[in-house]
Amino acid sequence: MAEANDFDLVVLGGGSGGYAAAFRAAELGLSVALIEKDKVGGTCLHYGCIPTKALLHAAEVADTARDGAKYGVQSTFAGVDMAGVNAYKDGVVSRLYKGLQGLVTANKVTLVEGEGRLAGPTSVDVSGTRYTGRSVVLATGSHARSLPGLEVDGDKVITSYEALTLDRVPASAVVLGGGVIGVEFASVWRSFGAEVTIVEMLPRLVPGEDEACSKAVERAFRRRGMTIKTGAGFAGVERTDAGVTVSIEGGQTIEAEVLLVAVGRGPASDGLGFEESGVSMDRGFVTTDERLRTSVPGVYAVGDLVPGLQLAHRGFAHGIFVAEEIAGLNPAAVEDTGIPRVTYSDPEIASVGLTESQAAERLGADRVETFDYNLAGNGKSQILGTQGFVKLVREKDGPVLGVHMVGARVGELVSEAQLICNWEALPSEVAQLVHPHPTQSEALGEAHLALAGKPLHVHA
Repeated sequence: MAEANDFDLVVLGGGSGGYAAAFRAAELGLSVALIEKDKVGGTCLHYGCIPTKALLHAAEVADTARDGAKYGVQSTFAGVDMAGVNAYKDGVVSRLYKGLQGLVTANKVTLVEGEGRLAGPTSVDVSGTRYTGRSVVLATGSHARSLPGLEVDGDKVITSYEALTLDRVPASAVVLGGGVIGVEFASVWRSFGAEVTIVEMLPRLVPGEDEACSKAVERAFRRRGMTIKTGAGFAGVERTDAGVTVSIEGGQTIEAEVLLVAVGRGPASDGLGFEESGVSMDRGFVTTDERLRTSVPGVYAVGDLVPGLQLAHRGFAHGIFVAEEIAGLNPAAVEDTGIPRVTYSDPEIASVGLTESQAAERLGADRVETFDYNLAGNGKSQILGTQGFVKLVREKDGPVLGVHMVGARVGELVSEAQLICNWEALPSEVAQLVHPHPTQSEALGEAHLALAGKPLHVHA
């Protein structure tokens, strides 16, 4: 090994959690080495959140062009130029990446390009050079999963990585997995004109969300012409000259041009020296306490490596938390139930806090009260032509425990919802706040008015 490079903090992985830890630690006066084998920004910026949302916006534009007559606008939808869509998507990513690179320099973080491996409780090796820190943060993220025996060839059987770089709109697609990634790509491809079938093993789409949200999205997808098969186990796939033939349990087959494997993401931890260095693991995940400390003193883990929600903003919050913890600031722990979740399909799903079933399990069904406000009564939602609802879950005579929304652009409402839940607001407290008219945020206000006994536009 070459001579060691010593830092206060060594961060292994430059995604949302890793760079957040590095930047915050540098702000607090620590010397930091940030090790990344690909590009700073990680999966979220380059292969996940940002490029997929760019595709989803292009899909929204396609739908707007197709439906212009509904609004008295003479527009036609002639098709999708994937070269142009990809150029737009890549331009967004490039601009954000350039800004992030500038922040690495501005924060005086030492960026080490190369694949790192934990070499002990205080060291990471990169291409023959050892980087040593008083503390180490593991932030290597996650990768797209497949199923046992299901080979991804990158052509006819693909993951989200390949889906982001397709040079064409597939004429037809089977999406294996009805979670967030699956429904987002299904939504994009349907808007672009593809025939889409979603195959989900569990009884409903987006099974991590409140059941009412799942049902609403499934209805909306069927209205959009998608085929939904829930409670359907995958049995196999055969590659053909025309694409694939997908078999599901029970003997049914589906023919399509491509099969998108969207069965979730697994922790990126294999071969990185974690277990050899004494870090406790569970099915590839790094186990931590609520302070994100691993079993090895001085070693922390953040983001998708840690069991729980796999969200870029969770990793980002973890990174800030760990940097402040290392610096001795004793920050408040990050709790998954207080983190907002958004699925950017058409319609969107946005939620925070407990679902109705989770609240009933925790408190007992007799202690839980819910209220649904239909967006049909919201002026801005009518203008946008969207359908959906705001569902509140509360403890009887107590605070709001969960907010669950379906509809166009409801992701923009979830920040207020997270304040309501995290500050344990009573419906009466939210009801006294004034929401601007006409906005979709009024739907949150109206729902809380109703739950507080003041149902002005609805019958509670």
